Amino acid sequence: MKYPNPQLPPRDLTIAWQAASLLLDYPDDELLSRLQLIQQGAAQLPPTVGDPLRATAQELASEDLSTLQQRYVDTFDNRRRHNLYLTYFAHGDTRRRGVALLRFKQTYLRSGFVLDDTELPDHLCVVLEYAATVDQRLGWRLLIDHRAGLEILRLALADAGSAWHGAVQGITATLPPLAGDERAAIDRLAAEGPPQEEVGLTPYATPAFDPATQPLPMPTFPGARR
Repeated sequence: MKYPNPQLPPRDLTIAWQAASLLLDYPDDELLSRLQLIQQGAAQLPPTVGDPLRATAQELASEDLSTLQQRYVDTFDNRRRHNLYLTYFAHGDTRRRGVALLRFKQTYLRSGFVLDDTELPDHLCVVLEYAATVDQRLGWRLLIDHRAGLEILRLALADAGSAWHGAVQGITATLPPLAGDERAAIDRLAAEGPPQEEVGLTPYATPAFDPATQPLPMPTFPGARR
């Protein structure tokens, strides 16, 4: 499958994705200490990418830590459309999602990157960190393959007036313009939402697959690839 080439230089992609990864993580004292640096880095990017990242950083800097942490929980916990797990948008909590998660692990292993068990491999912050610091080409492909979910997250955060909307907008601004079939996939997902849970199935148990040795297809949306 042929993927479009990035329009931004590698340095800009690294800055944008690393900044977004930090901004979308659970707020702590370390993040607050980095917000000024994030704004400085975002100021070096094209306005379509850097301005929304700076807007999120500025809004986060205006709140105290306890307020930020509560807002983060209110925004991202138990909200189907405010979900930082990319495979959730396509598969919900269904068994098919397990295959998609293994595909992420397999991609990471191709770069010699072994993820520990503290986070699922499709968490947006993990994907962005991988794309920014480990393998930009394969990270780019993961983001392209899950473009529809990213756009749904962006729209949902915009509708909610969320402080974190700018971080996701900055990510999608690094990606190619949407084609017609991609827009149709996003509209369809927005109308239908993620699949419902499959009762009686273990969501992520796929013991027949070995991500280190057996190639797995990337479950994706119609039109998400070019």
